[in-house]
Amino acid sequence: MLGSLDEVVFDCAEPAALVRFWQQVLGGSAPTDRSPDWSYFDSPTGLRIAFQRVPEGKNAKNRVHLDVAVDDVPEATDAAERLGAARQGPVHSDAVGTFQVLLDPEGNEWCVVKAG
Repeated sequence: MLGSLDEVVFDCAEPAALVRFWQQVLGGSAPTDRSPDWSYFDSPTGLRIAFQRVPEGKNAKNRVHLDVAVDDVPEATDAAERLGAARQGPVHSDAVGTFQVLLDPEGNEWCVVKAG
């Protein structure tokens, strides 16, 4: 083993705003704004989720995204939209489960998922 996962970091334009969105999605510790360029919170699983300001905007699909396990995909989708997420396409279902692709307020893709 080389090491262990320390945190997940999102590049973004507004760390203080995005940390508050994600803390509402996942729960956990209160957001901390270490500086105008760096904010974070600790998720209920103990994984730190951080946000760092970068000068460039998002211009392509994420190569990595978060899947958030939920009990009810349509209900979670509606709740996420009330927090500022945007629905991306239809709900997808198959024998393995159901998921909905969403965009966070800065356009990062993520999914709410329920195992089949």
